[in-house]
Amino acid sequence: QQTTTTTTCPLICLVSSFGGKSYTFNVAYGIGKAGIDRMAVDMSYQLKKYNVATISLYPGLVQTEANLQMQVDGTWEEASGNLDLSKGETPAFSGRAVAALLTKLSADQLLERSGSVQVVAELARELDFTEEDGTQPPSIRSLQYLLPNFVFPQIEKEMKKPVPDWIRNNVPNYLVPWSTFSSGPPPEMDTR
Repeated sequence: QQTTTTTTCPLICLVSSFGGKSYTFNVAYGIGKAGIDRMAVDMSYQLKKYNVATISLYPGLVQTEANLQMQVDGTWEEASGNLDLSKGETPAFSGRAVAALLTKLSADQLLERSGSVQVVAELARELDFTEEDGTQPPSIRSLQYLLPNFVFPQIEKEMKKPVPDWIRNNVPNYLVPWSTFSSGPPPEMDTR
């Protein structure tokens, strides 16, 4: 059970994404996100003596104004690879993650995480916060996110029939190891 406290440790929270670990969108995006992750690590070393924590925050798929506008314009499906934006996180969910880090962790606990990547959906489960509607979206590295968005569509395409509901509705919330995300480009892009 988490208790609410007030952290006396300042937090610099940098917003990055899984693009810092694995090919996503294009070279510039990946390099930018990897740079943010590295900056959080390097800053943690230099700011430790001042008791300032730094974290690289990974939201999942987010319903940003730009993404919502792409959906209105009809460009979202192609740009995202048909991801279901209606199941995305709200920007407020990331704000709640930052608030939870500052109110539910002690200064020592926050400093222990300094320089690390923190996934918003995983923090929601650990620190017990939700979206405004009371839900906790799955982590982008959870089987609950990966299978419906990437694996099931491929199975359905190849088998020419839908994945049965008894499978689709019973996907466990297991987290795929970080090493899986640093293995290179998605299979359909790998032409080696």
